[in-house]
Formats: sequence, structure tokens, C-alpha cells
Amino acid sequence: MRLRGSEAAIALAVLLEGVVLSLLSSHFFTTENLLNVSLQASITAIVAVGMTFVILSGGIDLSVGSVVAVAGIATTSALAGGHGYVTAIVGGIAVGLVSGAFAGGIVTRLRVAPFIVTLALMTVWRGLAFVITEGRPVWDLPAGFASLGGARLLGIPVPSVVMGLVFVTAHVALRHTRWGRRLYAVGGNPEAARLAGIATERVVASAYVLCGGLAALGGILLASRMNSGQPNAGLMLELDVIAAVVVGGTSLSGGRGSVLGTFLGTMLIAILRNGLNLLDVNSYVQQVVVGAVILLAVLLDRLRERRT
Repeated sequence: MRLRGSEAAIALAVLLEGVVLSLLSSHFFTTENLLNVSLQASITAIVAVGMTFVILSGGIDLSVGSVVAVAGIATTSALAGGHGYVTAIVGGIAVGLVSGAFAGGIVTRLRVAPFIVTLALMTVWRGLAFVITEGRPVWDLPAGFASLGGARLLGIPVPSVVMGLVFVTAHVALRHTRWGRRLYAVGGNPEAARLAGIATERVVASAYVLCGGLAALGGILLASRMNSGQPNAGLMLELDVIAAVVVGGTSLSGGRGSVLGTFLGTMLIAILRNGLNLLDVNSYVQQVVVGAVILLAVLLDRLRERRT
């Protein structure tokens, strides 16, 4: 897989970050810690893939954190009610797909700003999660459900394996399919794409649908890791997801970026947080450091846009 300019720069930053942290902490560069980093980053990374699609189309989705919660609630409620795993998981993912379809439909058909639409849905889905559960976690789940988020496959955590499969599939879809090329075209210049015969509304709507589905997948994995459905799951996750996408070099203006960059951006932030924890840095200071990194990434993104 060939790295482009921005991707190579982020990969170098991740490498340097790892070298510095391995020198500062003997616990960093160990197999178990690196697997832990991948596990901690997996949920954010999976949701960030969907956010990459939406931002590439020129939009934004602020509802992903709430979709994570309500999809987890839907899945665990179905399991607690005696339904099978397949029915529960398909139902949970369907919640995300419906949310994405609803958001994409309003954005494309009614021409409402994505920020407003998804901000409203963020509140609706979060409130619905609390209404369904009456503010209480969903417990009494089948014993096997926890293995989805806690088991290992060939020594690798299952959520990390799912993360890898999602990224590979998304990379192929963006770089080697007609849909991917059209998504870049629509995000880069919607009017030119329309004049070229591309069904721009359909392409944009599909990005939101996929984003909702991947957020739901992340919510199911998170619920499995916690072995419960939590109405406050994914709280503020949308900020971490957007940060990972932007740090990965995807332009907030749309039309430029990659899921490989998103993966590297996610790992850059995850490794930074892991290293700060190993170094026993105050949690409040950690917020300042991570926030500064995100701000720097946004500023660099604006500088790149001015140059082009």
C-alpha cells in the first residue's frame, strides 16, 4: 500500500511518537501494551471510518456518539428479551442504518445543513436511549455476548480484528470502486459532479447510511466490552472521531482524505493517550495536550488548503 504525502507525514509522526514513548517508558513497546492500544482505539477507529465517508462528501455527522449508545441499547435489550444473537446484532445495526438514512435524506432532499440535522439527531438518539432504559443499564445478558468484545482471535482482540477488516474494506471501496471515485468527486466539487452525470444526492446519502451503520457496529462492540447496554455510552465520542479524521489529513471541506490517514490519525491520538497514562501524566493535562494536537492538525489542514 503506497503512502501519499500527508499519509507519509502522519505515519512518520506515529513512528516518532512511538520511539519517544518507548525511550520514556519501558512498558510502552511491549506486545501486551500495543495490543491494548489497538483495543482502546478500535471503537473510535471503526466509527471514524464512517465519519471519513461523510466528511469526504462535504458533510459532518455529530450524532455518531448517540447512535453508539442507542444501537448498544437496542442490541442488549433484544438479548435480554430472549432474542438470538443474529437478530439482536442485525437489529442494532439497523438502528444505525436508519439513523444515517434519515440524516442523509434530510440533508440531500430538504437541503438542511448537516451540522443542524445531526446535532438534532444527537439529542434525539441520546434522549431515546435514556427513555428506553429509564436511565438504567441493561444487564442480564447471555454469557457469550461479552466474548465478542473481550475474546481474542490468534492472540489479537476481536474488536481490533474487526477494526482491521473495516479499514481494509473501506480502503478498497474508496480507492478501487466507482462509488469511491464518485464520493471524492462529489466532495471536491458537487456541481461539477452533478454536471458529469453523478447522482450526487444518492452518493451523499449513502455516506451517511454507512456512517450510521459503522457507528452502530462500534456501539455493539462497546456494549459487548462492557457486557451491558449503557445509555451514556459514546458520550462525546463524536469529538474524538472527528479529531481522528482531521488529524489523519481528511479535509473538512470534503473531497480530500483517506481511511488510511484516518487509521493513522486514530493511532496517533491513541498512542499519545496511552503514553501519557504510562508516564502518569495528570488527566487534566492530558486533555490539554490532546486538544493542542487536534488544534495543530486543523491549522495544518487549513495551511494545506491555502497552498492548493
